[in-house]
Amino acid sequence: MSHTVEKIGGTSMSQYQAVRDNIVLHKRKPGEYYQRMLVVSAFGGITDGLLECKRTGAPGVYATFADAEDDSAWEQTLDNVSNRMAQINKEMFGLSPERALADSFLNDRIAGIRDCLHHLRQVCAFGQFQLEEQLLTIRELLAAMGEAHSAHNMVLYLRQSGVNAVLMDLTGWRTDDALPLDQVLEQALERFDLSTQLPVVTGYAHCKEGLMSRFDRGYSEMTFSRLAVLSGAREAIIHKEYHLSSADPRLAGEDQVIPIGRTNYDVTDQLSNLGMEAIHPQAAKGLRQQDIPLRIRNTFEPDHEGTLITTDYRSPSPCVEMVAGRRNLFAVELFDQDMVGRVSHYAECFTDELDRMKLNLVAKDMNANTLTYYVSGNRKKVRRLVSALQHRFDNADVNTHKVSLVSAVGSDMSIPGLLARSVGALNKAKVPVRAVHQSLRAVEMQFIVDDEYYQQAVVSLHDELVQTHAETVALAVA
Repeated sequence: MSHTVEKIGGTSMSQYQAVRDNIVLHKRKPGEYYQRMLVVSAFGGITDGLLECKRTGAPGVYATFADAEDDSAWEQTLDNVSNRMAQINKEMFGLSPERALADSFLNDRIAGIRDCLHHLRQVCAFGQFQLEEQLLTIRELLAAMGEAHSAHNMVLYLRQSGVNAVLMDLTGWRTDDALPLDQVLEQALERFDLSTQLPVVTGYAHCKEGLMSRFDRGYSEMTFSRLAVLSGAREAIIHKEYHLSSADPRLAGEDQVIPIGRTNYDVTDQLSNLGMEAIHPQAAKGLRQQDIPLRIRNTFEPDHEGTLITTDYRSPSPCVEMVAGRRNLFAVELFDQDMVGRVSHYAECFTDELDRMKLNLVAKDMNANTLTYYVSGNRKKVRRLVSALQHRFDNADVNTHKVSLVSAVGSDMSIPGLLARSVGALNKAKVPVRAVHQSLRAVEMQFIVDDEYYQQAVVSLHDELVQTHAETVALAVA
């Protein structure tokens, strides 16, 4: 039997006992621990402390270093993160010998980072050297620290339970050359025997392409994906703290949602566009091309098979598999009488400005004289976008509205009357619909609603399109 490559997210990593008991040891005899590779994220909250908070934007070491005029601010932030990592070491290992090994590893890496940042400040005091040119390198150095810490700790932790875990450190610590990612991974794979060793792999990989510059915080999924492709994995698995379910249980209720069970990569692309990545689209691309199945499993329900994602899956009968959405979007509406017959020119200019402002396009619609783009980003960037569009098109009216997008998603939604049922459910729940998008491919149907109606829209569509279908199927089986 060939091996699996398995990625463990940061929230799951923080529950390290569950990772050991539910993922590594669960119902396995000592000789059955292997033929696997574990790609790990940093412990929960550590990357936020090293870079910046993903949710609130609160500055971490990177953001503080980039903005600070002196060393005291970023050094204090680095000390704070280091103390949190040392506390994790204490909680994992107590007074065992592994504690000293974990602390020594942590202290060595933190001291190296501190020296590097100090020296960089000194070099950039000369006018010929610009700090801005080095910031991406610093960002990668700091991000790598989180994964190096968690991977090293997990190796020590698993060895305590008799697992021959070994560290696959891809962070490039104190190396001179940056090789292409695939070459980095191929060289690393040559050093391990999967029949007798369990490699624990850092989610960050130092490489010539620069994963941070291309994927930012999604870099670990690229490492995971390429490792699965290059090693010829039987299956790629992502362990999360929740199932890939028919809706967000916080909105629709934990007792109302159901794990999807099966779906395809097309659906995961739609979810990614909604900011609910099962896997980054570029990471999914390699798995898809090599026909490697992807499984999403719940770390805390080890006996559940989770959701299996394949290239060619279609639901046995047309149905909606999931109701998902995205809040806090801006509808940017460009109306110009001169647009008639020239929509493509306006669309090209609109897209150019979006790229320049680094705003993410989620959906769009158009008619003869109006383009409406639904974008995610902060209000300041949206204001700049509006100003730029008004500057380019003197006679245009540009307006913005705060909205949410709610989607019905499925591998095959070619259901007669589905749109009418959906609109009827929203109307019954007293949710005003601002816009509707339905594509010919029948994998997604989108509804634009005012932001205040987001939860009502999710719940009403889930009740009508998912629960009703599930109850009908249950009755037919009975």
